[in-house]
Amino acid sequence: MIHSLFLINHLGDIFLEKHWKSVISRSVCDYFFEAREKAVDPENVPPVLQTPHHYLISIYRGKLFFLSVIQTEVPPLFVIEFLHRVADTFQDYFGGCSESVISDNVVIVYELLEEMLDNGFPLATESNVLKEMIRPPNILRSVVNTLTGGSNVGETLPQGQLSNIPWRRAGVKYTNNEAYFDVTEEIDAIVDKSGTTVSAEIQGVIEACVKLSGMPDLTMSFMNPRLLDDVSFHPCVRFRRWESERILSFIPPDGNFTLMTYHISSQNLVAIPVYVKQSISFFEAGSCGRLDITIGPKQTMGKTVEDLKVTVHMPKAVLNANLTASQGNYTYDFTTKLLVWDIGKLNPQKLPNLRGSLSMQTGVPNPEENPSLNIDLKIQQLAISGLKVSRLDMYGETYKPFKGVKYVTKAGKFQVRT
Repeated sequence: MIHSLFLINHLGDIFLEKHWKSVISRSVCDYFFEAREKAVDPENVPPVLQTPHHYLISIYRGKLFFLSVIQTEVPPLFVIEFLHRVADTFQDYFGGCSESVISDNVVIVYELLEEMLDNGFPLATESNVLKEMIRPPNILRSVVNTLTGGSNVGETLPQGQLSNIPWRRAGVKYTNNEAYFDVTEEIDAIVDKSGTTVSAEIQGVIEACVKLSGMPDLTMSFMNPRLLDDVSFHPCVRFRRWESERILSFIPPDGNFTLMTYHISSQNLVAIPVYVKQSISFFEAGSCGRLDITIGPKQTMGKTVEDLKVTVHMPKAVLNANLTASQGNYTYDFTTKLLVWDIGKLNPQKLPNLRGSLSMQTGVPNPEENPSLNIDLKIQQLAISGLKVSRLDMYGETYKPFKGVKYVTKAGKFQVRT
């Protein structure tokens, strides 16, 4: 299965490696570095690379590459899911998944990797089970371990490992019992110059924070579950009941976890929250061009668009931008040719506008095509697909928990062509 794991930062330096069988030379990563140089963005690096003797499977999380080395053919999604579990575990343990955080907790990182994989095969990937075996770091425990030479590894086998519900430990008790769910949707869309939607889809996720005593059995029902046709669940969800009744029935893990992810690809179900009126032109005579961009709300269901930002990768011939923004502020980086217009909150009464002239390099032919606009935004208390949780019920326990659902819509890869 998984032979080795390399952690690589955004500069291309290997700062941590772990081998479960024999040691594999770092030179195997050269094939990955070649693919990284060919890709424009880190996200565009192919997740699966074939070499003469190995397969390289990687993910990109938090400006880090998690690169696994495989010697035999395995389902790539199986490995990719495990790598995401590793990154999620680091995030849960250390509160972050960056090079500095991992380097500061390198001993615990190796302890976790040793428990999560046994001879190259996934063993314990649930955070609740791992926390019973390897205690999360804190200042007091670090001082005691330094003075006594101890470690964070527990002395007893976790109870969840031996039960029918490995993701939840027994005997959980809380003073305040609460269950909160965050429904987050990202819009991936391409809109052409006339405002027509070329393609649009939604990537959704339901994150849960459940702190309930005992062994609760939860059911979650939706007002319009037929929207969800392409879904992926946490192992705690009873899939047969979802297939028959379209209801999520599960015994939740303790703490934070991802309940489900879903993908809506039917274009008529994806609402585009903003419209863009834009004009970018480069004149044949003279070394200048014009830019004019206006943004307004389109299908926001009465909600406010926040954290609105427009990013434009200008052609190399553009030397400078002399623009005026009616709202927010803009920056133009001469070296990267990146124009960023940070608008903030969208006011429907006074639409934000950015206009002005572009200084072009003399003696250079005009760009063959205009640059595209990349849109970033956030809408609170709205799931743009129309998905809504109608009920959340609990069985198996007698107390009444606090319950809540929050909705957020964000822009994923939202591009407007000019």
